[in-house]
Amino acid sequence: TDTEAFREGLGEIQPQIGKQVVQEHLATLNKFKSPGPDQLHPRVLKELAEVISEPLAIIFESSWRTGEVPADWRRANVVPIFKKGKKNDLNNYRPVSLTSIPGKILEKIIKEVVCKHLETDAVIANSQHGFTKNKSCQTNLISFFDRVTSWVDTGNAVDVAYLDFSKVFDKVPHNLLANELVKCGLDKTTVRWICNWLSERTHRVLTNASSSSWKEVTSGVPQGSVLGPVLFNIFINDLDEGLEGTIIKFADDTKLGGIANTPEERSRIQNDLDRLERWAETNKMKFNRDKCKILHFGRKNGNQRYRMGDTWLDSSTCEKDLGVLVSQQCDAAAKKANGILACINRGIASRSREVMLPLYSALVRPHLEYCVQFWAPQLKGDVDKLESVQRRATKMIKGLENKPYEESLKELGMFSLQKRRLRGDMIAMYKYVRGSHREEGANLFSAALQTRTRNNGFKLQERRFHLNIRKNFLTVRAVRQWNSLPQTVVEAPSLEAFKQRLDGHLSGVL
Repeated sequence: TDTEAFREGLGEIQPQIGKQVVQEHLATLNKFKSPGPDQLHPRVLKELAEVISEPLAIIFESSWRTGEVPADWRRANVVPIFKKGKKNDLNNYRPVSLTSIPGKILEKIIKEVVCKHLETDAVIANSQHGFTKNKSCQTNLISFFDRVTSWVDTGNAVDVAYLDFSKVFDKVPHNLLANELVKCGLDKTTVRWICNWLSERTHRVLTNASSSSWKEVTSGVPQGSVLGPVLFNIFINDLDEGLEGTIIKFADDTKLGGIANTPEERSRIQNDLDRLERWAETNKMKFNRDKCKILHFGRKNGNQRYRMGDTWLDSSTCEKDLGVLVSQQCDAAAKKANGILACINRGIASRSREVMLPLYSALVRPHLEYCVQFWAPQLKGDVDKLESVQRRATKMIKGLENKPYEESLKELGMFSLQKRRLRGDMIAMYKYVRGSHREEGANLFSAALQTRTRNNGFKLQERRFHLNIRKNFLTVRAVRQWNSLPQTVVEAPSLEAFKQRLDGHLSGVL
């Protein structure tokens, strides 16, 4: 039983939550966020932080120690958030739970303890990049496709399966999650609190001015909660076990890839898909087979068909991967950015740089640079297509309408997008070589053999390549620029110091 599982939990902690800790969490509340069903508004809690922090600390500590979770903390107002597609299709909405603000604060405190344990004991597999410290969508894409482009560059056929779970956060079985929490070594006090926090939950749907009746929640981790993503990572952690191919995850977004030259290699990919299907059945999950797709890479790819269960998976030439259209992102980014720039042009009367520059920086440029270190354009036509968006933006600013682009950039203190991409490449390299992504970097790069000549001390080995798909990938294209950076730049003691020194260096580079 779950109770027996608690007793077998490894270790036990004595929760101690001080007034100062609670006050710090209250101070960081966003007063514009919506309250939960208890109607305790974050603005009120924030302004009364000094008064209520001590009683809240007592309540939090008692709840954690005893495992008793107030009913108000187990209720949620579910708000449908539109994703994409047709607005009259219910499947195109994501249900987000608005829960008690005080309950969320205790969730944050408990999450810190859980995450510290997961990091200290390296519990979460390296394949997980979602809701994980020092990892991101970009690290996910670069890590996976570094291997794919390397395989393709050496003449291999490669098949990649994009897998889609069906309503995965809503289906996590609480009893199986409890077992995983104990297996990963969490103390029994915390496991008991989490299980009680998940049990006997109720929610209702709010839309416009209407609400549904309260319904019991029998499975799942609440979307919109603080603990939900961490608990899901623990639950899905053993998805990798027994697989022969390369798997990578961002929460539930999963990719499986492997070399597919021979019938035996293609059979291994199929066997991995069968294992994943069995994992889903065992853990009471379900793949949305209609949304699972296969991408084929390599000139001699036989376009093998694969199945999940009794369903044959469709092949695709382009898939959206963590917000990036693999092989077609440049056109999509330019189109989106131009559309937003047009809205600004129509809707904003002022043309002063004080108004236009922040709008461009906040609303337009992010679309041109999202994960751009992964998909950076190399063809002149694509480079010009992106640059034309920023050129158009500078000409919208009063006084710069007729000035040359380079002169406008200098006056605004801006870099061209091409130079910003170079800057982004070097920042990414610093993180991989000396910063927060060093663990990933050890798998992506090799240190160059030291010579008698003076160098920056952190030079990397340049890789050979045959195809442009490899030549233009970050882990290959950026090495030479990194090796050419001055010693004073690469030996910066922190990321912020590196950025400052790099900007000074790039200011003198054409």
